[in-house]
Order: sequence, then structure tokens, then C-alpha cells
Amino acid sequence: MAEIKSPDETLRLEILKSRLKAVRTHYPGFDIAAEVLEFIAQTVIYSARDLHSALNHLVAHNELTGHPVTIEVAKYALRDLMRPRTKRVKIEDIQRLIAREYNITRGDLLSARRSANVVRPRQIAMYLAKTLTSRSLTDIGRRFGDRDHTTVIHAVQKINTQVDTNRALAHEIDTLKQLLQTAE
Repeated sequence: MAEIKSPDETLRLEILKSRLKAVRTHYPGFDIAAEVLEFIAQTVIYSARDLHSALNHLVAHNELTGHPVTIEVAKYALRDLMRPRTKRVKIEDIQRLIAREYNITRGDLLSARRSANVVRPRQIAMYLAKTLTSRSLTDIGRRFGDRDHTTVIHAVQKINTQVDTNRALAHEIDTLKQLLQTAE
């Protein structure tokens, strides 16, 4: 089984440049600035099909309005194709946020302490690490004080079960995810 990933930004830009050459054969007067192509490559991120669609939208917009294609025009014309940019989450970011939000130290998260005010935030942090990063269970355990991967499995399962029955916790987890994915 092979994982299919979206093209990286460099490849997206190359796809757009290639598609632009093809578009110009049918619309010789169509022009688009390099910075607009770069903007599209940064914000239309999931597939080559979306990139082709983006360029087609801009051609249609230009043909209908006669306005040159600027970044502002692209933002408007492509608003349905643009994906919100999310930050790549690191385990260190999760540990920092959990420590701050639950008023404990990062050292507490890594320690062997088993008091309730430390265990639950640690389990939430492990759950977030598993759901928001591509790290293995072993790596997550290692980054939480050299814990075994089965400890991480237990934490993830426990939080999963609690999220299903506890609306307040589900909301709390959603808020933490948003903070992690949108923070600069």
C-alpha cells in the first residue's frame, strides 16, 4: 500500500507554470504575475486537479471582468478552493500548550508522577500527539519520559472513550487542537 500525498509547494508551482503554458495557447492575452502563481501554490494545496481548476477560475474571471489577475482577485475568485493553512504540530508544541493550559510544568508531563492533576493532562497530550502528528507510539512514549508504547495506547484509548461520553472534554480537546494548528 502506498500513501498518496499532496504535491509540495515547489511541485505545485511547476504544475501551475505548465498549466499556464497550455492556457495561453487558447487565451494568448491571459497573463498572471509570478507572485500570484506563488500565492496559488501556497494556498491551493491538495491536488493537481485543484490547481488546474484554480487557473481555470482565474481565466474565466479575467475573461468575464477584464480585470488583471492580482492576489486580491485570486483570493476572491479562488475562495472556495483555498484551504486554511494549518501549522505542522510538534510534540514540543503540544507539551508546551498542555503545561500552560493545565498549569503544570513540562517536567511534570515527563515525570513518573501519577497524581490526577498530572495524569489527565499527560494523557491528553499523548492523545493529541497521536492524532496531530505522524510520530510512532514508541516515539511518543519516548518523548513523554521514556514511557512504553502500550502506555501511549492506553492514554489514547482512554481519552477516545472519554471524548465519546464527555461533551466538555470533547470541546476542550477541539479547542486545544485549534490552538495547536493555528498558532504561529
